[in-house]
Amino acid sequence: MKKVLRTPVVNEELEGIKIGDIVYLDGHIVTCRDVGHRRLIELGRKLPVDLTGKAIFHAGPIVAGEAGNYRMISIGPTTSMRMEKFGREFIARTGVKLVVGKGGMGNDTAAACREHKALHCVFPGGCAVLGATAVEAVEAVEWLDLGMPEALWVLRVKELGPLVVSIDAAGNNLFELTKSTFRTRKEFILGQLSPQVAALNKR
Repeated sequence: MKKVLRTPVVNEELEGIKIGDIVYLDGHIVTCRDVGHRRLIELGRKLPVDLTGKAIFHAGPIVAGEAGNYRMISIGPTTSMRMEKFGREFIARTGVKLVVGKGGMGNDTAAACREHKALHCVFPGGCAVLGATAVEAVEAVEWLDLGMPEALWVLRVKELGPLVVSIDAAGNNLFELTKSTFRTRKEFILGQLSPQVAALNKR
């Protein structure tokens, strides 16, 4: 059964969602990248959009048209790890429930997801046109002085996804778990190979 989250998302809706699950999003998502995070966290500027129960997208979209008649051309994810140093405070201060981007995020964001009941999800790279098809409307834009990629685009979406849950509301982190599994397997394989390589060198 397809799992669709609808904004505003409440804590109870996130309880059964685990890392590796695939979800889709209906409702509102706001693009927010590096400079938007810096303005809030480092410069102390209030966000012009209420993110309580909503979602943000680490993305730099291509948008055509003009005020009142914008249309989304493409919207693909940018690397979420760039926002890691802001992640914990951003989630705590905004009440955002879903953070979408490319790749994983680290321990601070995972802790914030656990403390404030939020998710980080991965939208597949290379699917920017697919992402645009999920945008029903560009409802507003804030901080356009930052330029198109860094502005806060307020989007109404329908079944945006697939979104792979990389950090769940319990703070489990799919990317960190995968790295740990890889290291364990690597050590085991190297342990098996080393004696064989040593034996070959003696010949």
